Amino acid sequence: MSFSTLPPVLAEALAERGYAEPTPVQAAVLNPDAAGRDLIVSAQTGSGKTVAFGLALANELLGDSGAVEENATPRALVIAPTRELALQVSRELIWLYGKAGARIATCVGGMNASHERRVLRNGAAIVVGTPGRLRDHLERGALDLSALAGIVLDEADEMLDMGFREDLEEILDATPQERRTLLFSATMPRPIEALAKRYQRDALRISTVGDDRGHGDITYQAVTVSPSDVENAVVNLLRFHEAETAILFCATRDNVRRLHATLLERGFAAVALSGEHSQSERNQALQALRDRRARVCVATDVAARGIDLPTLSLVIHVEIPRDAETLQHRSGRTGRAGKKGTAALIVPYPRRKRVDAMLRRAKIDAAWIDAPGPDAIRKQDHERLLARLMAPVELEDADRELGERLLAERTPQDIAAMLVHAHRAALPEPEDLIENTPEARREAQQQRHRPGFEDVVWFRLNIGRRQNADPRWILPLLCRRGHITRNEIGAIRIGPAESYFQVPRAIAGKFAAALERTAGSDEDGEDIRIEPSDEAPRDSGPAHRRGAQPSRRGDAPPHRAKLHRKGGSPKGEGGKPAGKGEGKGGKKPDRTRAGPPKGKKKPFKRKGE
Repeated sequence: MSFSTLPPVLAEALAERGYAEPTPVQAAVLNPDAAGRDLIVSAQTGSGKTVAFGLALANELLGDSGAVEENATPRALVIAPTRELALQVSRELIWLYGKAGARIATCVGGMNASHERRVLRNGAAIVVGTPGRLRDHLERGALDLSALAGIVLDEADEMLDMGFREDLEEILDATPQERRTLLFSATMPRPIEALAKRYQRDALRISTVGDDRGHGDITYQAVTVSPSDVENAVVNLLRFHEAETAILFCATRDNVRRLHATLLERGFAAVALSGEHSQSERNQALQALRDRRARVCVATDVAARGIDLPTLSLVIHVEIPRDAETLQHRSGRTGRAGKKGTAALIVPYPRRKRVDAMLRRAKIDAAWIDAPGPDAIRKQDHERLLARLMAPVELEDADRELGERLLAERTPQDIAAMLVHAHRAALPEPEDLIENTPEARREAQQQRHRPGFEDVVWFRLNIGRRQNADPRWILPLLCRRGHITRNEIGAIRIGPAESYFQVPRAIAGKFAAALERTAGSDEDGEDIRIEPSDEAPRDSGPAHRRGAQPSRRGDAPPHRAKLHRKGGSPKGEGGKPAGKGEGKGGKKPDRTRAGPPKGKKKPFKRKGE
């Protein structure tokens, strides 16, 4: 199939961008069976879906003359979960419909809302935006959807995960009944099915996600390391691959900040992206990556959504993704548009079984390897240097004169050695790693135990991840109830519905007696039962140790849960926290969210907005 059946203005724009034939998802939406129908499209990141829905809306946007007719109100609306993705979609549609004369308005959080309203008043054929900002313009009367012919929900599963359901429903309810609705989603959970059933008519299902979910242009590697060697492994992977652009994924903004500082200290040109950065700072970081002033980006999952860097060839999962979908979304930042990419998961020895199970569920065939050591990195350096020096170059007369002067003062062997030395001095030094042998793993495991915790008693709490259990607020509660210090509490292991922690056996009796005396006296913990456990917990979750930042989902600031007497959960649908509306006029969604500790109430901001 080719683009020959498209209107000439679109075919010409595609040819100028180097598109020879459509990708599978583009071919599917251009099929005659899909013409004029609502669509539910399952397509992976990097499959060309932005151009796909742009082409799918051609009949709704182009008049008989082949150009976009001037209209005071939008004809098409595209909704994306994050600023970066919305801006990326807008850039794609600008070149696709530029020759057709389409005016495109972009409405996203963090930008000048007054300017956006002026653009909308002047008329735009296509509007691209994030749910919260679009809802704000709609409620203020700046966005008129009465003449809308088509609407696209891009990465719909992510929007529902991020708590945008109420915003989406209000926007969709304001559109005409006869509009086309195109729903693009990498996964199809039940909430997506419900949304499609309510707002679509006789939708055609299209899936370009094959049985091999591990993107065909991505090579997956699982790199086993000692838990204390994670940062060193990151350094060595960056040095081994020397990728033109690399992105490193961390679970929290604190970990992003720490790893970014470590890489800068070791000589890497790196930038950081997380929820604590303003839109201006994010734009500067992305521009530095595009200009090649920086080659490494350290980011959280939410902050990295929508990033499109053509030179990105390496993704490193510094912290293990929480599920297969997150693994896919992270890794999908590379291996795009037919280019090859590498996705490396850094796996501490104790987490290997969990990662192996995740890869099997995701149907990803990853190569289990050791982290590259200094010898392997130096060998790669030698090959890269030889290739660079042997590559043909155009020499100027001044270059030859300087070369002759060097030859007059030094031997060719000395000059070559000095050139190699200068090249090597500009590179960060590789790190020595703990050897990946059974003996080394046992030694590393033993070193993880803190002094004084060789003989411990496990205690159990009747709360877990479902109640937002978090060591950062459990630890002070245990100290108050048990009359001990934080240094006398060992590992805390959070499970789905219950949690466990260690106390040295020498003080376990005193601790248990204090628990009995203080039962029911703590207002914050009156619903929490603490009792000795007859056995150690199963390996159902990460063990959090004093002084370490516990792993958290997403990029939100830490909050503690409010426990409900009747088992109510502070989480929303899908087990994920919901937030307030973005921008002025945002309303609280129909899901509750865990609140912060008393005395620290602050307005919440949406993830990624």
